[in-house]
Amino acid sequence: MHIQWFPGHMNRAKRAIQELTEEIDVIIELLDARAPFSSCNPLIQNIIRYKRKIRILNKSDLADPAISKIWLDYFTAQESTIAILGDKDNKKQRERIIKLCHEIAPARGTSFEKPLRVMITGIPNVGKSTLINQLIGKKSAKTGDVPAVTKANQRLYVNDNFVIFDTPGMMWQKIRYPQIGYNLAICNSIGRNALDEEMVALYLIEFLATSQYRDSFATRYKLKPEHLALDADNLLNILANKRGCIMTGGIIDRQKISEIVIQDSRDGKIGKISLETPQMWEEWIASAIDDEEESIADDDEEMVRREYEYNEAEQQADKPYNRNWKK
Repeated sequence: MHIQWFPGHMNRAKRAIQELTEEIDVIIELLDARAPFSSCNPLIQNIIRYKRKIRILNKSDLADPAISKIWLDYFTAQESTIAILGDKDNKKQRERIIKLCHEIAPARGTSFEKPLRVMITGIPNVGKSTLINQLIGKKSAKTGDVPAVTKANQRLYVNDNFVIFDTPGMMWQKIRYPQIGYNLAICNSIGRNALDEEMVALYLIEFLATSQYRDSFATRYKLKPEHLALDADNLLNILANKRGCIMTGGIIDRQKISEIVIQDSRDGKIGKISLETPQMWEEWIASAIDDEEESIADDDEEMVRREYEYNEAEQQADKPYNRNWKK
């Protein structure tokens, strides 16, 4: 299943970001530390490519610290980029981010006439509004635990010389790799009407049961080694029985247990989990390229077949009329 979600207001967000970018001094792009590549929207990258930026791996308290370090090194190696971990409960985060912005653009923010202009961007529900409220010291941006809370640009002030532009969350216009759709759904960045919770839970269960997180997964749900050897579909049924997700007549409530597993992951109850690494990203891209080449080859083969059938039909039509065809 390929998950796709691009509500109409995101086209407006795209245009707004494009218009704003020219006058912006520093870009703060928030990524989800659990899935940095999946939350690194290429649509945004094309707009902010040549700008000085701070990439914040947000919700780092939910991610695997060792893998977050790998991602920090990966992004820091990119041109005009500083990468840091983000945690809303870190009281020193505000001062650090403000200091970094001034260091990146030292010629700005020196007076009312030359304010430092910072744009905050990222995918839906990655924590932009929470960060803005932290930076300005009060609740001005709307926050919520559902994607796409902010639907219009907002101009806010840290002080007279420091302006923040909040932009709506913008999703991939087309999610090319199925793993990205699942990871964004697990991280709660996809609108609920665009996904099937059971399919997302099956993907998550398979990942947990076959990754370095299998022990914490087993501990959370009191699973035995033989349970982890099952396929995701049967393992989902085991989890349902353990959590009492049974309807009248002994029917397993797969929807309810799917929601429980996904929410446990989002809340960090299964442990600190990272859903991807740079190496996994490269494998997804290589696999997608292979699939596209195979699809092109299949299309070419189908085109040749149709052309052959068309030529055969043309040849039949050109044959002399047989007056004795009824005999």
